[in-house]
Amino acid sequence: MYLHLGVDSVVRCRDIIGIFDLDNTTVSKITRETLNKSEKNGETVTVGFDIPKSFVVCAEKRGENKVYISPVTPATLTRRIKQKKIGAAD
Repeated sequence: MYLHLGVDSVVRCRDIIGIFDLDNTTVSKITRETLNKSEKNGETVTVGFDIPKSFVVCAEKRGENKVYISPVTPATLTRRIKQKKIGAAD
């Protein structure tokens, strides 16, 4: 199963480590440092040009993570995953 993150970006659901609210989590200095490090290492992908609302951490390859900055809210992304899992059971 794949999760649509916005615009033309999709990721495999099994690769997702976490979905985070950008407003709530960037209050933490550790989160800001982690996001900055990810960007400096070229591991960050910005999805679209709208205001970012979430970031999704994915394990792309062994030992490599990608951080997708998405304009879609974490609640919507989570709902999409749940709907796919329900649909897959049918």
